[in-house]
Amino acid sequence: MKQHLQESKTSTADEKIPFWRVMVSVLQAGFGVQNSKNRERDFTKGSFMPFVVAALIFTVAFVATLVMIVRSVLGA
Repeated sequence: MKQHLQESKTSTADEKIPFWRVMVSVLQAGFGVQNSKNRERDFTKGSFMPFVVAALIFTVAFVATLVMIVRSVLGA
């Protein structure tokens, strides 16, 4: 029984999270609505590099959106 639980833990830890799921997690975390279940999954499965890439993409898109909004409001 214990061996079966250990095998299931190692098999779930080796699973990779799809990039679209990483992007959703980064968006949720960026807006402060990430739940603890998803945060736990993100920290236990996969590596940090997809999250870094997704965070950079999110940050660039967010800043570009803010710049476009400010320019359209100011008429520049």
